[in-house]
Amino acid sequence: QVQLVESGGGLVQPGGSLRVSCAVSGSSLDDYAIGWFRQAPGKDREGVSCINRRDKYTYYADSVKGRFAISRDNVKNTVTLQMNSLKFEDTALYYCAAAPTNTYEYWGQGTQVTVSS
Repeated sequence: QVQLVESGGGLVQPGGSLRVSCAVSGSSLDDYAIGWFRQAPGKDREGVSCINRRDKYTYYADSVKGRFAISRDNVKNTVTLQMNSLKFEDTALYYCAAAPTNTYEYWGQGTQVTVSS
């Protein structure tokens, strides 16, 4: 059974950085594209970034482009989202999800990122 566990969230001041990670177990990471999503209170879930299985194609939402960077380590079965120049509006619960084909089928429980002064 595939499991995803996020880590690395926390409290940071505006302009600061955080790195959140998604550890995949129960299967090989290179069988999946991985996406990061976030949901703030009272708002819809938003796709933040994704990386495909082998070609390392990446996507970023306009709201994070130039500030966030996604990377994957298929040996360590981990995908990392480096978040720089954080803003108040980046505050949310961040989830990772795994897609074996064109649908995200497996989801983690999320890690909270709070940007506050």
